[in-house]
Amino acid sequence: MNKTVFFGALTVAGVAAASMASAATLDDVKARGALNCGVTTGVVGFAAPDANGVWEGIDVSVCRAVAAAIFGDSDAVEFIPTTGKTRFTALASGEIDMLARNTTWTLSRDVDLKFEFTGINYYDGQGFMVPRNLGVSSATELDGATVCIQTGTTTELNLADYFRANGMSYEPVPIETAAEAQQQYIAGACDVYTTDASALAATRSSFETPADHILLPEIVSKEPLGPLVRHGDNDWGDIVRWTLNALITAEELGVTSANIAELSAAPTDSPEVNRLLGTEGELGAMLGLPADWAKQAIMSDGNYGEIFEKHIGESTPVGLARGLNALWTQGGLLYSPPFR
Repeated sequence: MNKTVFFGALTVAGVAAASMASAATLDDVKARGALNCGVTTGVVGFAAPDANGVWEGIDVSVCRAVAAAIFGDSDAVEFIPTTGKTRFTALASGEIDMLARNTTWTLSRDVDLKFEFTGINYYDGQGFMVPRNLGVSSATELDGATVCIQTGTTTELNLADYFRANGMSYEPVPIETAAEAQQQYIAGACDVYTTDASALAATRSSFETPADHILLPEIVSKEPLGPLVRHGDNDWGDIVRWTLNALITAEELGVTSANIAELSAAPTDSPEVNRLLGTEGELGAMLGLPADWAKQAIMSDGNYGEIFEKHIGESTPVGLARGLNALWTQGGLLYSPPFR
């Protein structure tokens, strides 16, 4: 009997401690008045400052959506550039509240580094870019090549695995940032630049003559990219996770930046639209956010499909098709749990 009471007390104390810890990040963000979001040092279409120094891209849009969900203001966010080496230290130390930076979800990062991935905002894979005049049409022809590779990334490990599996050798040219990789590659310091295929397309789009460079057909890895937070802060993880899910669900339900004001003015015939936009149910209260948190998130830059087309879609210089990143109802992998 006494043991039961004792262990019961420990359980209650543990729950209370966990509850206090889980509220810490949201409290810090609110007290600061802004979200600190870690992004890349610059990948066009994903996260990069424009000519006026304003950050934009699909990763940036996730950060802005989270800020809007909390504050009703998508500008209440500070963007903190991180490299492949510094990103995890910045998150673990609390310098940033979340990381939204072409970061691959892996077991070791999820478990050993004590981070929690809150979803996938881009399904990618590692590819190779070479100058057209190199005269190769396949990655299997790259034996002995010099390769620009960002250190501290899964890309570095995948490259070693691929060349080993195919009995080839290569000479790595270590780089820290995407900008450095582009400079080294254009200067001829390496024959090949390898990273996520989406980043290669983004980099090529910024070249003076993109047609002088080709993306080889091989995709040599799975790279599910998405935002992440620290372990032990479940409430904060829920906010980031469900904000991303709100952007995906909005596209599936046909909620856009053009019609969201009308749809949220009064309950519609769709219960899930109503729950999403806060005109029905108590989903916002469950997250510790206002009833219209998802509406605010969607209004910041549109639904997922609008964000994709605006920043990296086929009509942009990056020119990416939806592919795996189409909704599950359209043959892709993009899928959100229900809002209920």
